Formats: sequence, structure tokens, C-alpha cells
Amino acid sequence: MKDSFKFFPVLAGLTTIMIVVSLYLAFFYAPVEASMGIVQKIFYFHVPSAIGAYAGFFCAFVFSVAYLLRPGDKVDAMARSGAEIGVVFCAMVLTSGPLWARPIWGVYFVFDPQLTATLLLFLIYSAYLLLRYVARESARMKKIAAVLAIFGFIDVPIIHMAVKKWGGTHPIVEREGGGGLHPDMRVAFYVSMVTFLLLYATIYWLRVHTANRADELVELELEVDDKLAEVRELGGAKG
Repeated sequence: MKDSFKFFPVLAGLTTIMIVVSLYLAFFYAPVEASMGIVQKIFYFHVPSAIGAYAGFFCAFVFSVAYLLRPGDKVDAMARSGAEIGVVFCAMVLTSGPLWARPIWGVYFVFDPQLTATLLLFLIYSAYLLLRYVARESARMKKIAAVLAIFGFIDVPIIHMAVKKWGGTHPIVEREGGGGLHPDMRVAFYVSMVTFLLLYATIYWLRVHTANRADELVELELEVDDKLAEVRELGGAKG
């Protein structure tokens, strides 16, 4: 782990550079959208935030399955870290969406299929994190939380298909006669997508590393407590 962590500064540096490039492309390179105006610039952060959330929940799903198959502190930390970061990115989606919607449609939020499913996803993984916090070191509770993370991921493809299947107010809906992104907008969008995935990877790597160190600290504390208990027992026996 220590050997792999030496590459973290490289990843963090690359992510920082990409953030600067993304901001330049979004605000200065990509043209202003004709009908929505400057508010449309939120698009370059709103959609990539959703991809970051999906990446986090995917990690929570995969490593929760791994935890059920072979329980261990490392896979548990990887699942928990993915959910934590996924919830943060999902909160960014639920915050940036209303900021985009209010000036354009006059409402912050409507309970259409996609938005409702996104809110549900946020609540499911928030409940997972709460359950993991309550679980502490209970193996049984950890397994229950892992099951919740697995079933919660079912909501991700539902969100993806919601607009095409049931419609809604989302501006990215592909309708007949609708136009695509301007080539310069597409460049800014794709760079933002890559940037947010790098940002997710950077935060995830750091979070897993700190979670593993925290678990090791807990183990050391338990070992110290055991040693102190043995010393007290020996002292009592001599007395």
C-alpha cells in the first residue's frame, strides 16, 4: 500500500491540471447556448457529477459483493469509501440540477421519474452509510449494509433509462427534431467527464488509504488494550 501511494501525487497533480483545463473550456471555449444562456454552463458539472456518483456506487456494489463472498476490512473499506464519495457527488447532482432548472423552467424540482429515482438513490446510499456507522464492528450488520448497497445499485440503470421510457423534463432528452451539442460544447463536455472521473479516482484512492490506516489504528488499540489487560492480570496475580 505504501508503495502504491507514492503515485498518488501524480494522480492528484494530473487531476488539478484537468480541473483548470475543464474550467477554461466550459467558461471560455464552449459557446453560450442560444436558448438557455449562461445557465447552461452548469451542464458541464451537473452531468459529470452524476458519472462520479455512479462510479462511487459501482465501487460500493462491487466491493459489497466481494465482502459477502469473503468478509475483510479492506473490501469493506473500499465499499464504504465508494458509497461516501458517491453520496457527495450525488448531492452535487441534486444541488446543481435545481440551480439549472429554476431559471429555465421556473421550478427547482419536479417529481418526474428520473429526478425521483436520483433522489431515491441518494437516500438509499445515505441509509447505507448510516447503517455502516451504526454497525461499527458488527459483522452481521456489515453484511446487512452490504446487501443494501447491492440492491441500491439497481436504481442506477433505472435512472439511465427513466427518460427514454417514461419521459420527463430533463433537458438532455433526445426528442425528434432535437439538435445535438455544438462541437466545441462536446469537447468541453468530454473533458469535464474525464476530469470528474479523475477527481473521483483521486478522492477514492485517498479515502481508501485513510480508511485502511484507521482500521490498522483500531487493531493496534485493541492489541494495546489486550496487552494492558494481561499486565493487570499478572500484577494482580503477583499481588
